[in-house]
Amino acid sequence: MKAYIFPGQGAQYEGMGKDLYEKYDLAKKRFNQANEILGFDISKIMFEGTAEELKQTRVTQPAIFLHSVITAELMGDDFQPDMVAGHSLGEFSALVANKSLSFEDGLKLVSKRAEAMQKATEMVDSTMAAILGLDDKTVEDVCRKIDGIVAAANYNCPGQLVISGETEAVKRANEALIEAGARRAVLLPVGGAFHSPLMEPAREELAKAIEETTFNKPVAPIYQNVTASAVTDPEEIKKNLMLQLIAPVRWTQTIEQMIKDGADEFIEVGPGKVLLGLLRKIDRNVKGSKAEV
Repeated sequence: MKAYIFPGQGAQYEGMGKDLYEKYDLAKKRFNQANEILGFDISKIMFEGTAEELKQTRVTQPAIFLHSVITAELMGDDFQPDMVAGHSLGEFSALVANKSLSFEDGLKLVSKRAEAMQKATEMVDSTMAAILGLDDKTVEDVCRKIDGIVAAANYNCPGQLVISGETEAVKRANEALIEAGARRAVLLPVGGAFHSPLMEPAREELAKAIEETTFNKPVAPIYQNVTASAVTDPEEIKKNLMLQLIAPVRWTQTIEQMIKDGADEFIEVGPGKVLLGLLRKIDRNVKGSKAEV
């Protein structure tokens, strides 16, 4: 069974999407639509902008979404998913590719999400850190004992868990996790504590927009970050999407469940190969490849 997976923030690169724009009319149409919907020239930043410009949340999220969704559309009849999943932001790309959301509504929600997250990060001094070489339970236990807000945010693959919270609490957790045997505990160059309770103001703002948006039954089940299980009911999809900003991304569990449910081939759709790298660390025996158009 084929599983299509869609990347999240961090997969962006300079010049992304330019080849698609120059080669395909459909891509050109989508980029022009995006410029109009977003109210700024995102295609110019994607094609000509610096890494620094691309790193701004309000740019990064729609840029990765655009690249991923356009790639899926350009695959045409070759895009035949038995199941889909997306890492954090990638869940929105997966929902559009999987016909649960329209392109326009998906982009509007991604733009709203990016703005809401940006605002939330400006309220508290917060950050994230990658913890390498420890099992999930040890990381969770250590975080629970730390003063301040810090929690598991991204279960990326065995031995790689990202924590998220108030900057001082994350730093204290890093020290405690090194003492507990972590190989490394590295602060990440991000603007805030994504997938933590500190994103509650952003969740509230995004929840309103999600509530007002029409979701259809997807073509294939989507394995959502919050539950790591197959979902096809539009109301359940909306509910999980609303929780996504304050809940951890259960990526390891998602991939394991997809394999358990019959996935034997994973295709990454969008920029970069981050998810294929994680796939190899989760299960070396499963076939993985990049989407081609």
